[in-house]
Amino acid sequence: MSTANPIPADLLQRIAARAPGYDTANAFCVEDLDELRAAGYLRLGVPSEQGGSDLGLRATAAVQRTLAQAAPATALGLGMHQVWVQAARAVRARGESFLQAVTDHAADDHLLAFGVSEPGNDAVLFDSLTRAEPDGDGGYRFTGTKVSTSLAPAWDVLSVFGKDTSGPEPVLVHGFVLRSDGGVRHLDDWDVLGMRATQSRTTLLEGVHVPAGRIVRTLPVGPNQDPLTFGVFAAFELLVAAVYVGIAERAVQLAVAAVRERTALDGTPRSSDPDVRRALADAQGAVDAVALQVDTLARDVDDLVDHGPRWFPLLVGTKARTVDATQRVVDEALRVVGGSAYRAGSELARLARDVRAGQYHPSTRDSAARTIAAGLLGPVG
Repeated sequence: MSTANPIPADLLQRIAARAPGYDTANAFCVEDLDELRAAGYLRLGVPSEQGGSDLGLRATAAVQRTLAQAAPATALGLGMHQVWVQAARAVRARGESFLQAVTDHAADDHLLAFGVSEPGNDAVLFDSLTRAEPDGDGGYRFTGTKVSTSLAPAWDVLSVFGKDTSGPEPVLVHGFVLRSDGGVRHLDDWDVLGMRATQSRTTLLEGVHVPAGRIVRTLPVGPNQDPLTFGVFAAFELLVAAVYVGIAERAVQLAVAAVRERTALDGTPRSSDPDVRRALADAQGAVDAVALQVDTLARDVDDLVDHGPRWFPLLVGTKARTVDATQRVVDEALRVVGGSAYRAGSELARLARDVRAGQYHPSTRDSAARTIAAGLLGPVG
């Protein structure tokens, strides 16, 4: 896979052609994964000396935008692998090596996934309802429930984290589970409105053992500036946002194509209607705004720009704004195209369902607002 054309055009066409079928069948994107793995997609961010394309966060975000134009659910689900790879790059660029195993797994074409989100836990990485019980040798056993575990049918390596309360102060423990470890069970419960091909199923950790060699970080409960936290937040927020930029771009493309094909009864091209032109101009302006935000922040991560305490408000704000803007763009595309877009088999109708998932990915609009307000006014109380 070349860095100039990371996903060949013919592969993107096949991925786009399969997307409606995965959505209708509520099936995981198996063929997409197989072809992308063979093309080197899992090694996009792996250093060239380990057989990868050595792409940073900015270039990987651009790949995710392109992939999302073809198949949003495939881009979002497989993007979780890219989040880990880019988090490892960010950690390494800042002088730490504790995520080297992530890079090694990706270099071997192993698929990485997240086991982070928990029902009722809006603290995300800053607290956990999962129990992490020390084994006495530096390892841990994890017991708890994780939700929205993308790539559930296919991951090779799953990140887990939980809370160890055995010491004087509780700590959060991060480690990695291999598929062969056992002690992990997925429920077949992913029957949702959109992003169906991700198969982000509920995951039960049933005392799964992670040995000391696969425990990568132990952190205090609560917000922190640790390189792991920054790396995951930066990669997750911006790569997820990039997927929604791709959705918005595709919605505008579909609307433009539809408008060009239609004429009024008097023979006037719909593309000459001033209201339509204004609507599409506004939609493209919204896409340009969020695309530039994502691209600029991803570049800043790669270039080690120091935004200090502004980093987290910038990251979560960009993700939240991108999702909101994309939803408005898709809705406007539906309106401009007209009734044909409302049919179940319409690509725009599928995008209208897929885009609704964005409000549920961390950080949500409310969570982002709290983070931004805390940066301006300090913590409540």
